[in-house]
Amino acid sequence: MQPQENVEQFGYRQELRRGVGLTDLVFYGLIFMVPIAPFAIFGPVYKISGGMPVLAYLVGMVAMLFTAASYTQMVRAFPLSGSVYNYAGRGIAPPVGFMTGWAILLDYLLVPSLLYLVASIAMNASVPGVPVWGWLLIFVAVNTVINLRGIRMTITLTKVLITCELVVLGLFVLIGVWALLQGEGQGFSLSPLFNPDTFSWPVIFAAVSVAVLSFLGFDGISMLVEESAGGSAQVGRAMRLALILAGLLFVVQVWVAALLVPDPAGLLASGSESAFYDAAASAGGEWLRHVTSTATAISWGFADTLVAQVAVSRLLYAMARDRQLPSFLAKVSIKHSVPANAILLVSVLSVGIGVWAAQLEDGSGVTLLSSLVNMGGLIAFVVLHLSVIVHYRVRGRSSDLWSHVVMPLIGMAILIFVIVNANILAQRVGLIWLAVGFVVLGVLYARGRRPTLDDGEKAGLTGIRSP
Repeated sequence: MQPQENVEQFGYRQELRRGVGLTDLVFYGLIFMVPIAPFAIFGPVYKISGGMPVLAYLVGMVAMLFTAASYTQMVRAFPLSGSVYNYAGRGIAPPVGFMTGWAILLDYLLVPSLLYLVASIAMNASVPGVPVWGWLLIFVAVNTVINLRGIRMTITLTKVLITCELVVLGLFVLIGVWALLQGEGQGFSLSPLFNPDTFSWPVIFAAVSVAVLSFLGFDGISMLVEESAGGSAQVGRAMRLALILAGLLFVVQVWVAALLVPDPAGLLASGSESAFYDAAASAGGEWLRHVTSTATAISWGFADTLVAQVAVSRLLYAMARDRQLPSFLAKVSIKHSVPANAILLVSVLSVGIGVWAAQLEDGSGVTLLSSLVNMGGLIAFVVLHLSVIVHYRVRGRSSDLWSHVVMPLIGMAILIFVIVNANILAQRVGLIWLAVGFVVLGVLYARGRRPTLDDGEKAGLTGIRSP
């Protein structure tokens, strides 16, 4: 069904090709979040949560569902590529939109580099003859070619890749449950969900600040609203479905893994990054360890980075066509209807940042990039909730207090608590990035290129008042 809204009402031309369906969007969101994402960060989440990774993921899912609700409201008002950049800019004020776009740009620009680095390190461990930077170049080159071919090819390949991930996940869960039934591990218990000896809300929210990395990416679905066959309503449904499905998958796998950990006390002390693979080996032997670790490398290096490039290229495209980034980033390929220059820029940045991070001592590159990615996204999500309140309640006088006041406030409160309890490095990096953004914004004003989205603001206010 052809969507009712169109980008022309906001002063833009429909340059991106529509044709992405609900199932496509859900698959896109799932592959961006990576159904087996906890494989890679299970150990640190287990340690920080005091052995309650299931609770950390449940709280993270609830927080993201509130955020998805605000996304649904804003994508309905402004069905444009650019995500929170457009929502905050048109819902509150253009300078706020720029700063919000700048904040989530930290997330989107670095996510591909982080994913490429994690995958390259994993592949280097299996095939040491190829250096980390060599694997990184291979991953980037393959994904860039695919993305330049158009969104349909990207969606088709993500379906194949996510099916493979789900097969590996199903294999681990079945073998893990069978091993528990045979007396392996600690047996069935509720301790991964709640342990009164280690529980405290600051501990759980500190763990959520790490676990939320697994959920980041659902918001990338909103980047495809201009390519969605069903428009904003379809995008909202897809975000909710993808989040719930991913959350359930995360809970099941970390619960089984937590019960199979060979040395729970040792993991609480070390937070080993190989903890999930150790649990897999405990359940099925070394072959299952290699299957799960290889699946992690492929899913992070190809599947997730494939869609990450799509999302960040659309953000760069949206900001560039509003003259808030260099105009060459707004160029769309006539043949394939994709923002080709933005895709190429993301590829170059991914190589540069990834190779640099790989050279850092003690493997700190992954930790540093993870901190940067999470903080940028969380800050942008807080502003997203605020934009719902300002746009609908303050300006539009909406009478729907639950959707336009209560839910955004609850979502903001949860996210702020997560940010406050995040590690100090993440907080400092987030503040530094925002400071740089303010400098860039100042330069734009000095050059007479201040952010302006007046036409969009007026158009978006139509039909806000609830009956």
